[in-house]
Amino acid sequence: MPSIVAESAPKPAAPPDLEIKDAQLIFNHVWKQMEADYGRENLRFPKELILLGGAPGAGKGTNTDFIRKLRGITAQPIVVSALLDTPEAKALKSQGSMVGDREVVGILFRKLLEPEQQNGAILDGFPRTKVQVECLKMLFDEMMRLRRDFSDTPDAAHFKQPIFHIMVLFVDEAESIARQLKRGQEVLAHNEEVRRSGLGELWEERTTDFDPALARNRYKVFKEKTYDALVSLKEIFHYHFINAQSSLESVQENIVRELEYQSSLELDPRTFDVLRKLPLASELIRHARQELVRRLDHYKVENSELMQSVVEFIQKKVQPIVERHAISGHAHINTENKLFHDPLALAILIDIFSERGFHATVDLHKVEIPDRFDLQTGEVHCRVKKVFRINIMFKGSEIRRG
Repeated sequence: MPSIVAESAPKPAAPPDLEIKDAQLIFNHVWKQMEADYGRENLRFPKELILLGGAPGAGKGTNTDFIRKLRGITAQPIVVSALLDTPEAKALKSQGSMVGDREVVGILFRKLLEPEQQNGAILDGFPRTKVQVECLKMLFDEMMRLRRDFSDTPDAAHFKQPIFHIMVLFVDEAESIARQLKRGQEVLAHNEEVRRSGLGELWEERTTDFDPALARNRYKVFKEKTYDALVSLKEIFHYHFINAQSSLESVQENIVRELEYQSSLELDPRTFDVLRKLPLASELIRHARQELVRRLDHYKVENSELMQSVVEFIQKKVQPIVERHAISGHAHINTENKLFHDPLALAILIDIFSERGFHATVDLHKVEIPDRFDLQTGEVHCRVKKVFRINIMFKGSEIRRG
């Protein structure tokens, strides 16, 4: 028989003002106690916090190590439920009750102060209530205050610009239930083999992984409690919604895209202020296709003859060479064609290749060629030859080998 693991029972929703007041009382109590125990100068929290939430069966455990490697986080993820091992917390869980917000916040904040967490931490299972959400906001505010207070001191390096990421892996109810039940069967098969062979460790057996009704209720609790709590932080912190319905490869590709470098979040505000006038790559590419189409249409209307000349050059001179390099996906073409003495012709050439799915660059190479010799002065007069070196790159052919 599978063993029973207590699930947290949902609490009745409190009025918003009461939740904020409760959060302030809890946070102030926890913060003052930490200041007394550690000293304000030692309240050094991780620079980056990733709050990982997910529907049951969405793949949090599967993707946690992937996220850690992606962000360079060396510490193991902080699973909040695993932190609650005090006798009081165990007694509450055994009764099916939720461990109090004060206990959760106090234990978690102290865990974040440990040295191994300083390069970044992943939180699994926090926040789960509106009170915990408010405490998280207050933590961020206090981290910013610490940063300001120590900015001109020798300890400034320990109080960096905090980065909070909210990441939610999401699957729908049907998929969640199916994955929970599948996991239950895999756990039973694994544990049966461990008991038979005496090798390996037993995996946790949860009642929700064997009963469709309990699995459905677990998903409902996630949607009504955890999901809403995480979504409420969307307007404050960097928020990542990951559709986890598809394959693991697709999910991880989505994670990579979501966690791309965000300079406005990671740089010192003074540094960012210097760089902010330069556009982000994401801003440039957002409308790149529309701008490319606009330029090509403009060439056809305003510079029709020049555009036609460039197209003919590509057809006659470039295309045969590119075709011969279809396997490698990389072709070099040198030309002295005076057509490209007009910079607009080079722009048209690059845009045409871009529209056709190629990546083209052009480099101008100037070569001095001896033209005449002055017998009286002995001076050699040279003319400058312009060589346009066109580099074409594209996805090469996949060759079957063996």
